[in-house]
Amino acid sequence: MKSDSLVVKQSNQLCKALMLYAITDKSWVGQLSLVEQVEQTLQGGTTMLQYREKNKSRAEMIAETYQIKEVCAKYRVPFVINDDALLAVEIGADGVHVGQSDMAVADVRSLIGSDMLLGVSVQTVDQAIKAQTQGADYLGVGAVFPTGSKNDADEVSHETLRMICKSVNLPVVAIGGINSENVELLAGSGISGVAVISAIFAQTDILSATKELSKLAQMAVKYESVSHD
Repeated sequence: MKSDSLVVKQSNQLCKALMLYAITDKSWVGQLSLVEQVEQTLQGGTTMLQYREKNKSRAEMIAETYQIKEVCAKYRVPFVINDDALLAVEIGADGVHVGQSDMAVADVRSLIGSDMLLGVSVQTVDQAIKAQTQGADYLGVGAVFPTGSKNDADEVSHETLRMICKSVNLPVVAIGGINSENVELLAGSGISGVAVISAIFAQTDILSATKELSKLAQMAVKYESVSHD
């Protein structure tokens, strides 16, 4: 069983699903397996989960994503695959997320069909508008803070983040270096949520870290909704 992608794709439901967007990273797997880590963060309040693993065999990725898909379905949380649209289709994930150097957005949409979620990483207004016209459902914008998770990630100013949010009719997720100490600085930017890696998976207590981030993310997004009234 997977979550209902068609329901999630409705704007209000998608915004809620993007509130706290966790991205996996095998670098932090220790006493717990990746699947066990995922279950802990889902228990803590993660609202969307992206599988981002680069250096595993195809067989390992298929087996692992099937397991994670089942856990996400248990908590009714959308499960998205990073970059690999073919894997997303093969396992029946809820969606796929691609970057500027991956398959073209329009080609990904053609491959996955209209029902699956499609997220796109952007860093400029022009990229955001293009992604929207080519079929993206939501955007990831960053890095909004310095980050060690992606060494090649260029920083995006908070002013550019606000401009991107205003330029499109899609939910926007901020990513890059976000943690419990700086997430409040994103309040008022127009984002629908925050995406994190080490702020969850590098923590000793993933459950507690997720709960704290969930509260802070809700406050940042709530602030934005009030500021438009």
